[in-house]
Amino acid sequence: EADLPVSVKIIELGYDRSKWQAGLADAADSGYNVIIAGTFDMTGYISELAPQYPDVKFIDFDDTPDFTKCDCKNVLGVQYTTAAAGYLAGYAAAKISKSGTLGTILGMEFPTVTDFKTGFDQGAKAANPNVNILNAVAGAFNDPAKGKEIALAQINQGADVVFPIAGGTGIGSLQAVKDSGKLAVGVDSDQATIFSGSDPAQADVIFTSVLKKVGNSLYAALKGTIDGTAPYGTRELLGIKDDAVGIAKNQWYEKLVPADVRAQV
Repeated sequence: EADLPVSVKIIELGYDRSKWQAGLADAADSGYNVIIAGTFDMTGYISELAPQYPDVKFIDFDDTPDFTKCDCKNVLGVQYTTAAAGYLAGYAAAKISKSGTLGTILGMEFPTVTDFKTGFDQGAKAANPNVNILNAVAGAFNDPAKGKEIALAQINQGADVVFPIAGGTGIGSLQAVKDSGKLAVGVDSDQATIFSGSDPAQADVIFTSVLKKVGNSLYAALKGTIDGTAPYGTRELLGIKDDAVGIAKNQWYEKLVPADVRAQV
């Protein structure tokens, strides 16, 4: 709103999925020029609604419609090469691990989650071909107790760096890492910076985070919508060069990752 000629309304649809389709339809009926909705959960609803509202533009982030199967010329799909950013974090994690064992914890198994792990595992193996990577799937994104339990189990198996890709479940995993004096990789946002005010001890064990810079990409998509350059009717795949993904290079990264490893990353 500060930079672009837009006014923004945020609509919270909550956790009851039965209300999502109706909520999106209400938004489409409400006179907005652009509707932004995200993740694979919303893509089916966007694909149904977009042909009915040809004058409304839809931005579907973190997923994309199948443009061969729907008349979605007013939809822009925005996806992210999170595996590339995961690779950088995995490389650093394997280099700073003293035990040679890393832990990964997934909330659930679907592409927007497993992409992080795919890259992380490849980066770790590039740094140390003999690295041992433990993996667990929590089955939920809102169970911190389960996340803590899984992380403690991995730490007991020798993991000294844990990477939770698990939403609220991962918050419990980060607590386990803090309590055990190990290190963690944050996800999506710069989690060390987020915790620095409320829980400095938690921030101090998160040596970096794998960033999916949704804000940057949506800003660019809106700018392109206004100037007519956004490629509606197609998917954009954004990566490191687009400043859409990356890793947090903050004070904890500088402190906990040796200079030679940072240079390699």
